[in-house]
Amino acid sequence: MSHTAAASAAPAGSARPAASPVPRPVRSIGVIGAGLMASQLATLFAQQLRVPVTMSDLSADRVEAARAGIRARLDRAEARGRLAAGEAAEIAALITGTTDPADFAGCDAVIEAVFEELDVKRAVFSAAESALAPDSLLLTNTSSLSVEAMAEGLEHPERVIGFHFFNPVAVLPLLELVRTPVASDAAMADAARLAAALGKTAVPVADAPGFVVNRLLTRLFGEVLAEAEAAAAAGGDPLAVDLALALWGLPMTPLTLIDYIGTAVQQHICATMHRAYPDRFPLSPWLAAAAEAGVRRLLADDGGLAPEAAALLPARAGTGTGERVDQARVLERVRAALAEEVGIMLAEGIVASAEDLDRCMVLGANYPAGGLTPLLAAQS
Repeated sequence: MSHTAAASAAPAGSARPAASPVPRPVRSIGVIGAGLMASQLATLFAQQLRVPVTMSDLSADRVEAARAGIRARLDRAEARGRLAAGEAAEIAALITGTTDPADFAGCDAVIEAVFEELDVKRAVFSAAESALAPDSLLLTNTSSLSVEAMAEGLEHPERVIGFHFFNPVAVLPLLELVRTPVASDAAMADAARLAAALGKTAVPVADAPGFVVNRLLTRLFGEVLAEAEAAAAAGGDPLAVDLALALWGLPMTPLTLIDYIGTAVQQHICATMHRAYPDRFPLSPWLAAAAEAGVRRLLADDGGLAPEAAALLPARAGTGTGERVDQARVLERVRAALAEEVGIMLAEGIVASAEDLDRCMVLGANYPAGGLTPLLAAQS
């Protein structure tokens, strides 16, 4: 796993094609996957670029279901006046489906948005590469895996770039632009131009676990979940832990955000971060149990603990007769952990500056204006 700065030079002895003086035009796009994120990406590319978009999946039924969902969402947007009359049909017509990677022939860029398993992502890239011109981009929307590892074994690993969007794709402006040690200047320049054409703010980041936003959010979640579990074991209120960060004015409480992401997805990210940094990213027994049991949400609609999630906490959870949660102490624990992580990330060159880190948290996680580091400084 590389911890080199985003703008670092190629390793000695490696060759990088020189950046082309003429920007490569984007005339068609491929999207690997037919899930929610892939559907959002296909819609964004078709709507912003007005070029043909080819979606692929192993199942023709999944692809057609994704296309039907895209058309339905576009029709609703048109009915609400967010698209001009006729635009929904025009955009939807640009999106076609396939189960054959050979149909990516002619695409200037292909992005994968499949399950977060390295072997799966390597396989879909390998299948797509043979259909592409040598200078077409291969982009990955991975949220935490190594982009460099994903490119291993490809004929042209220098054109593999991390292109990490945030959900919902149409709303959040951040794009983490991830450079590997072997990425070419030409590929990075083409990817940056593509991000701009999509209306996104691309922040260059190094290829390290979790990149910026997911690394910091996962560190935060780890501290909050540990405190919630301890409160429950003492007969206290885990919800008081969840509300301890209210002073920061974040868009959601930590448990609300975990529910938005989904317990299974967040547990997968936590496991990735734990493998990389076990001392700072311990696994949460509660979250792991919820993911294993198929409990997608920790909170109920009324803001209380979901009964099925509460049942996975220690036995005294929810009695309300135990030790009162010291919210100031919880907030200080979270502040200290995030301050440590920020310092490590800046020392590793994950981003070029604290300003870039703050920009990521504002644009990708809806943090208050100024970002994370002012919150850490204000509390210290």
